[in-house]
Amino acid sequence: MKKQYWIYHIPGKKIGMTRNLKKRVEEQQGYQSHEYDIILSTDDINIASEAEVSLQKAFGYRVDEEPYNELKFNSMNINVTEQTTTFPCPINKLKGQLMDNIDMKWQTEHGDCIITTKSINWIMDNVITSKYNTERCYVYNKAFARWFDNNDAHQTTLADLHMQDKNGHSTRTGGIMSDHKISQFDLIRSWANDRGLYDGGDPKTQALKLVEEVGETCRAILKEDTKEIIDGIGDCVVVLVNLAELTGTPIEKCIQAAYDEIKGRTGKMSNGTFKKD
Repeated sequence: MKKQYWIYHIPGKKIGMTRNLKKRVEEQQGYQSHEYDIILSTDDINIASEAEVSLQKAFGYRVDEEPYNELKFNSMNINVTEQTTTFPCPINKLKGQLMDNIDMKWQTEHGDCIITTKSINWIMDNVITSKYNTERCYVYNKAFARWFDNNDAHQTTLADLHMQDKNGHSTRTGGIMSDHKISQFDLIRSWANDRGLYDGGDPKTQALKLVEEVGETCRAILKEDTKEIIDGIGDCVVVLVNLAELTGTPIEKCIQAAYDEIKGRTGKMSNGTFKKD
């Protein structure tokens, strides 16, 4: 059976190409089937590659630096999860393997990553040895994708500029133009992932855990115990991060959705709380 290639359009976001629509667009990028359009389906990779680039130009989106049919996909046998990219070698041998795989590209939830001479330097500065296998090392996908944004490693188009906020601080993937490397959310997810929480965890048990932590925080507030208040709020955040991950939506996306919902609200304070109009 021949491989099938799909050209898809996420309105206002991008034109992309994949061999697995459900995994790439819905599971990895978080879009539902009604939120994107299928423009083309073909078993000819050359036709699909040419169509993807032409459509990216026509719609004013970022144009891929390398056509799909010229990419090296996972020739290094890396392991890509939602949070990390793991390389099959220790750090002291990584640079050589990266140099041997220049132009290799892979997809993550936070954006496409590609090995270039510049990105190799970033990888070597940020790579971490696996806690459970010293013969493997990894980087955080979110931080890597933001590096591409912050260093303008991708070609910029009018569509990219429209994704920036009015002060010019936001990036295409929502990152902030700063020296950000790894967030506290990333560290929490790494901690949970290393302990198997995402493989064997259950959203229902995490929801109950959240209720427990909120109760402890409330008790600390009633006692005016600052240390326990800080501990309780921190525990709530940890559980929320893991709960969001288990339900398939990163905590950052949940926070953004909540802010988008409330940012235009008006109302007034009453009995110590804000009541919307």
